Amino acid sequence: MTSARPTATGAPGYTETVPCEPESARRARLLVSAALNTWGIGELAEVGTLIVSELINNAVDHTRCRVVRIVVRRETDEVVRIGVADKCRDTPKPGCPDGDSENGRGLLLVETLSWRWGYDLHRWGKLVWAELRASDAC
Repeated sequence: MTSARPTATGAPGYTETVPCEPESARRARLLVSAALNTWGIGELAEVGTLIVSELINNAVDHTRCRVVRIVVRRETDEVVRIGVADKCRDTPKPGCPDGDSENGRGLLLVETLSWRWGYDLHRWGKLVWAELRASDAC
């Protein structure tokens, strides 16, 4: 497993590449929690760790990628972007689970917990992200 590295330019942030497997959600939660605490907005850690877990699980369930990249960026003083990048260009869509279904609620949960969410398509794949606002946590 690689170690987390601060980004060299642009907005403050941390990234880490992890295997595309369920066990990587733990490492992703630790990275998000550490970044938010470092930036003095640890009150967002509970929501942020839940969001990154769902994004990791979606990548595991819906792609055939061997690795994913976790991205945590401080976009502004009030906005943090948490994302998971993979090499699959299939666009994410919230599910429509029936009442008894145990699956299909991940992006619905991300949508509910975040200020906003979305994805960016790139030549190499996509980045699925969710943004949190520090002002909402106060």
